[in-house]
Amino acid sequence: MNWQQYLDYTHEILSEEKPKPPYDNPDYHHYTKMNDARMRRWVKTNPVTEETKAVLLQIQKPQQWIVITEPWCGDAAHIVPIIYLMSVQNNNITLQIQLRDSNSEIEQYLTGGTKSIPKLIVRDEKGKDLFSWGPRPREGQELYLSLRARKADFEETKVAIQNYYNNDKSLSTQKEIIVLLKEQLA
Repeated sequence: MNWQQYLDYTHEILSEEKPKPPYDNPDYHHYTKMNDARMRRWVKTNPVTEETKAVLLQIQKPQQWIVITEPWCGDAAHIVPIIYLMSVQNNNITLQIQLRDSNSEIEQYLTGGTKSIPKLIVRDEKGKDLFSWGPRPREGQELYLSLRARKADFEETKVAIQNYYNNDKSLSTQKEIIVLLKEQLA
């Protein structure tokens, strides 16, 4: 699906009278509602930097960017819109979104043996993987792993990760993806 189809899918989930699992769980429904608002906020503020735009404009050959995600994923609310905004900077980039739990390629892109999302896979015009990235920027991942190591509860973890994304303003996501793109352009 493309970005608009992903947004439509998210809105469909939120408007269903009797949502399908896992959205029939009030917590998942709430996460999805919050994530929808966060995604819209990122798109509205469009924080893609001039440096990021300059690197993206250097891409001369077609690339397919595949994002594996789910609407309930808190990290995805902060990352998928940024990847979308980056992708529209260059007509050589085609963005495709796969739902992790519906025939996605996630098994080929595990993080520490888990199906962590969101995951970005960048391929060349022949379908060869150039790189993959995710599920979150390095600093955010270190924070998450440290919270997990000390067995922080879900609420503390959720708040800490949310604060990380708010303070980072998507800069780490952009910088890390741009570093990987520059390696391909060299």
